[in-house]
Amino acid sequence: MASPVPPQKHFGGDIAFVPSSSSSAPSFPALSPLQNAYNRFSTWRSSLGLTNPGSVENLQKEVKNTHLTNFIFDGARADLMKGLSMDPAFQVTHSFSLASQTMPPSYSFGAVFANQQLFLQGNVDHDGNLSGRFNQGWSPTNVTKMQMQLGTTPGHSMIQLEHDYQGADYSLNGKVINPSPTDGSGIYVGSYLQSVTRNLALGFETLHQRSTPELTETSTSYVAKLMGTNSDWIATAHIQPIGVLQATYWHKLSEKVEAAADLQLIAAPQRRDAIATLGAKYDLRMSTFRAQVDSTGKVSALLEQRFAPTFSFTVAGEIDHFKNAAKVGVGVMIESSSLTPEEMGMMMPPGPPPV
Repeated sequence: MASPVPPQKHFGGDIAFVPSSSSSAPSFPALSPLQNAYNRFSTWRSSLGLTNPGSVENLQKEVKNTHLTNFIFDGARADLMKGLSMDPAFQVTHSFSLASQTMPPSYSFGAVFANQQLFLQGNVDHDGNLSGRFNQGWSPTNVTKMQMQLGTTPGHSMIQLEHDYQGADYSLNGKVINPSPTDGSGIYVGSYLQSVTRNLALGFETLHQRSTPELTETSTSYVAKLMGTNSDWIATAHIQPIGVLQATYWHKLSEKVEAAADLQLIAAPQRRDAIATLGAKYDLRMSTFRAQVDSTGKVSALLEQRFAPTFSFTVAGEIDHFKNAAKVGVGVMIESSSLTPEEMGMMMPPGPPPV
């Protein structure tokens, strides 16, 4: 008589199971129609070949990277950076700013630490204002984020907790801003974006604001994203219930040239307005040039010239024709490192964990 074969353990994901010929998984005949329907739906959904559409927060990422909104500045500034480590990446920065028309002179010290799963960034200025950012990647599809700001001015402190989940053809995001465990006050935001076809994604974002237990407000906005087959162009729309529509269009004209347009329409009872912005970005071998014009009469341009991997010079300018005003900004970025030239060539700029 042959001796029985002992059951073997198999590991699938995080679950260990032991198959045995003497036992079988429990079956629920009443749930079979639902299980069969779900299996057919999953098979049909997989056959569509849908891809992840990205998050609602990054819906207009390409447009923001092309326009000057996040890059324009005035006055003079200097960023002195020093790389202390490559793996994990560790970098410190001294930033100086002065002669700005809108901001007082300032100095800040920052540090960045990053590896494959963790991203830490901190910054403190000469007034004692402290800000920080923390990203933890649990898996390629799950990332937890935290941002905080501690200011010397009352009412300027803030903390934000956030979690991102990227599915095969959808994305989920939830965040809370200044939550209070005692009375439940704070701002709560949830968003969902689903690929409907290979080129179209639809979603929504719900905001629940609870200033006090007696005063609450909830609103839902809707988003749409349409892109080309090769992702060489992307069109988006964001509709808010208060009467605000933002539509964007981004087009990659060539490997070095990108163009983007942004239209914001406000049709609220107290205000009716529209702003249109058109911009372009041109990447040269050692420089990047951005130009932008909008319907308010502003014409802006920014040139970032890299003379060496460790030294770059930036000049920015803006003319407001309607207000008959202009501003100019110049900046330098100097980077020193304790790494060898070979390590500096291999080093990538530190950034948050991939999602």
